[in-house]
Amino acid sequence: MTGFRGTGKTSVGEILSKSLHCPLVDLDDEIEKTAGKTIREIFSDSGESTFRDLESTCLREVSSGTPTVIALGGGAILRKENRQLIAQTGLCIWLTADAESLLHRIQSDRSSDRRRPALTSLPALAEVRQLLADREPLYRQSADHWVDTGGKTIQAVADEILALLEAENRQQKD
Repeated sequence: MTGFRGTGKTSVGEILSKSLHCPLVDLDDEIEKTAGKTIREIFSDSGESTFRDLESTCLREVSSGTPTVIALGGGAILRKENRQLIAQTGLCIWLTADAESLLHRIQSDRSSDRRRPALTSLPALAEVRQLLADREPLYRQSADHWVDTGGKTIQAVADEILALLEAENRQQKD
């Protein structure tokens, strides 16, 4: 799953992994585990480029194993090599929501501020709007399907994705 921070990738991924009987990998967690520090610390100590290098390395590793539900970081689609890997290794679902909803979710997540840095010097809502505008074409390019998470429960989003996966499986058999 791809999408901006706060779209619910990890929460939805937990439900999907149980329903599909396969592991869930949160790519941001993998990066932090590999680096031994938070994303905020990686950005602070080494910069965004080093973080994106780690992200690409971790994505290659988690994409090469058994079937897995992967919750990508919001910026994983920024690198062409990552978009190509995503296209080659599985079905990509893009989770969306409007900027105001995303900011509310991000600000409600106690760990978000501690773990993840601001990516611009803009005020929070302006940053979300700007990054969404910048990334939307890349999310659209990477996604096989998209699901709007606005006003939906985590379970409802997971159910919608499961229905998409079931339809994909039927289509492949035909």
